[in-house]
Amino acid sequence: MSKTVLITGASSGIGKSVATYFHSRGWNVAATMRRPENEHDLSQLDRVKPFRLDVLDEDTIESAIKDTVQHFGQVDVVVNNAGYGLVGPFEASTGEQIKRQFDTNVFGLMNVTRAVLPLFREKKEGVIVNVASVGGRITFPLYSLYHGTKWAVEGFSESLQYELKQFGIKIKIVEPGAIRTDFYDRSMDLMKKEGLTAYDSYADMAFNNMQDIGKKAPGPDIVARKIYKAATDGSWRMRYPVGSGAPMLLFMRRIIPNSWFFRMVRMVVEKKRG
Repeated sequence: MSKTVLITGASSGIGKSVATYFHSRGWNVAATMRRPENEHDLSQLDRVKPFRLDVLDEDTIESAIKDTVQHFGQVDVVVNNAGYGLVGPFEASTGEQIKRQFDTNVFGLMNVTRAVLPLFREKKEGVIVNVASVGGRITFPLYSLYHGTKWAVEGFSESLQYELKQFGIKIKIVEPGAIRTDFYDRSMDLMKKEGLTAYDSYADMAFNNMQDIGKKAPGPDIVARKIYKAATDGSWRMRYPVGSGAPMLLFMRRIIPNSWFFRMVRMVVEKKRG
């Protein structure tokens, strides 16, 4: 029997690439998203079934898992990919924006994980791949809330792997660097506050430099391949950095003093534009 992967946020970007890559490797794919009725590409593929799943709606999570098992017979891997980026000066944020950022990137991921654990625990195996970010272990300006969520995912995942190993359940963290997806467009929420202009010049400089990095970054297929490796290599390895110098950045973060690393980030992000 072919193995089955359930992917959240599969309507675009990394999630869609993960769906098509697993399909190309012979897997059954439950491509979940909030509005599967709008998905026309994945639904044309055999062994790919779009399901409705909103990570903030626990009823849809339970239904998607149940429907996946009914349709494909089992779930072997869950890829927690759904998320978005809230970007801008923290002072410009609203309580509603902060809540939405953590609800989607942290609590939604936890909701899906909690829902699938009884299934994996009963069969004594399963892999949960949490898509974090290189920004879950290092930081850049204007991304304070986004970083807060990804650091939370890192800590949650690292702690969880201890208690789940006894059941044969593997927790994997994939840590993309800059990746050329709609994260820099549709999936990014910019924080603005009327009358707050003190950050404007710095924010414009830093944001434009970060956008330039994103435009030159590799596409989401490189992340899809790394997620597949994490899901299938059979090891207990937990972290998988990928793309745009992510492994080197994380290595440097470990070995050089904070002040040196912060200076290096400033040289890139605070670069004056001609």
